[in-house]
Amino acid sequence: MPFHPVVRQWFSERFGQPTAPQEEGWSHISQGTDTLIAAPTGSGKTLAAFLWSIDLLVREAEARKLEEKTSVVYVSPLRY
Repeated sequence: MPFHPVVRQWFSERFGQPTAPQEEGWSHISQGTDTLIAAPTGSGKTLAAFLWSIDLLVREAEARKLEEKTSVVYVSPLRY
């Protein structure tokens, strides 16, 4: 996993191994490309995307570049 050591350790301790959708999604997300992960509910799609945001925030905090502003917005899919 190409994440900050703190993020990688947290993920490993909490979840163990990444799911297939996470691994495949991360390979595309890490390249900065728009990525759609189509997988069943509970497969880790949301965390696949959020972990990159968490990693970025950890790295910015470590570099003392984390600003007091909204950096990540998540819009939950609407169901009716």
